[in-house]
Amino acid sequence: MIIQGQDTKQDIGRAGSGNMKINEFYDQPIDDSLPYNVVDDVCIFMRNDPMFYRKSFFPAIKRMQECSMSETEYDKIKELGPMIDKAARLYCSKFKIGKRPEELLTKEDKYALIQKVYAEEMTEIRKGTYR
Repeated sequence: MIIQGQDTKQDIGRAGSGNMKINEFYDQPIDDSLPYNVVDDVCIFMRNDPMFYRKSFFPAIKRMQECSMSETEYDKIKELGPMIDKAARLYCSKFKIGKRPEELLTKEDKYALIQKVYAEEMTEIRKGTYR
């Protein structure tokens, strides 16, 4: 007959149950903000990533140019919004950002990025850069 010894385990509270959140380990909340301007960095990424520029950014700008030349309405939120969502997904995966794309850019950041791209590219379109 073999008798197994019973080891006593220390009660470690909520951590042992798996219900503890990471921020409960610290007294102060965790600051997970990025140490740079996300709007500017994503804008630079969109212009400098060759595949994103060729497949997404440039076609959106050409559409902007076509609307400008034909003097038709250009809805910048509808036209540039999906491109910026795609840029946020690629940015998070390429640079291994510890956030989901929806968390990377707030609604205000996304709108600021749309405004920035639209203003800068319309200036270039008016100067004739894309001809």
